[in-house]
Amino acid sequence: MTLKQGKNNGKYQVISIEAELKLERRLEALGLTEGTLVTILNNDKKGSLTAKFRGTRFALGKRIADHILVKEADM
Repeated sequence: MTLKQGKNNGKYQVISIEAELKLERRLEALGLTEGTLVTILNNDKKGSLTAKFRGTRFALGKRIADHILVKEADM
């Protein structure tokens, strides 16, 4: 599933990021890499979503969130 398909307050683990190299490197610099745990704070389904990872809140656009593959985190 993609990050955009996730639910509010859901915890997910990043499997892979399938975006253009420049965007992938930028997300990597922010700390979003394979294996990172992500909590979705607000996903309104229409536009951007707010997520928390590595202790920081980020707003991700729909197009970016659609290229991040995740699975539900085992907690």
